Amino acid sequence: MADTILVVDDEERLRSLLRAYLTQEGYHVLTAGDGLEALHLARQQKPDLIILDIMMPGMDGLEFLKQYRARDQGAPVIVLTARVDEADMVLGLELGADDYVTKPFSPRVLVARVRAALRRAGLQAPAAVVLRAADVLVDRDAHRVTVAGRPVELTPSEFDLLSALMSAPGRVHTRSELLEQVQGVAYEGYERTIDVHIRNLRCKIEQDSRHPRYIETVYGVGYRFVG
Repeated sequence: MADTILVVDDEERLRSLLRAYLTQEGYHVLTAGDGLEALHLARQQKPDLIILDIMMPGMDGLEFLKQYRARDQGAPVIVLTARVDEADMVLGLELGADDYVTKPFSPRVLVARVRAALRRAGLQAPAAVVLRAADVLVDRDAHRVTVAGRPVELTPSEFDLLSALMSAPGRVHTRSELLEQVQGVAYEGYERTIDVHIRNLRCKIEQDSRHPRYIETVYGVGYRFVG
């Protein structure tokens, strides 16, 4: 069965273009012109991936993302926007976006991002694969994380990032390596997204994110999990 992609953008021309291009690539495509319509479709149709514009009338992309993630919706979200300010990128990632593409864009690059995100979301780990370090537990099969027995809800990218770090406690992972784990391929200029995901992850699993116990920064290199 083809994966379902929800394209959310207020430009009808762009929605039609992406629907035609993604349909040609074998995907089932739904479209919405604003955040409110997209929220209804996402909850009813449960798409496998969402391509989301930020600047829209009514409910914009950021408000959609906030409400969508608040109900523990786990589909990967690729933010597609004309905004290039780093603060906007950081805010989108903090709200749970998995990737960020700026307009104008190459449809081939966007499709590559879509495939990478769907591949990561669909990976099935071997049975009973559980990572334990300190008092953090990651159950890859159940896509479940607990810290000292307390369940923690993570976005797909945060889950992949924590899994990568915990797969080799004590080993330093460069930002480029982690970006490849999270996005499927390293994109020049997007290493900053790893810092945002790490900050979000610390806020969820650390008792004090300003003085992290689990995820340590190795300045000038990357990060490591201290178990």
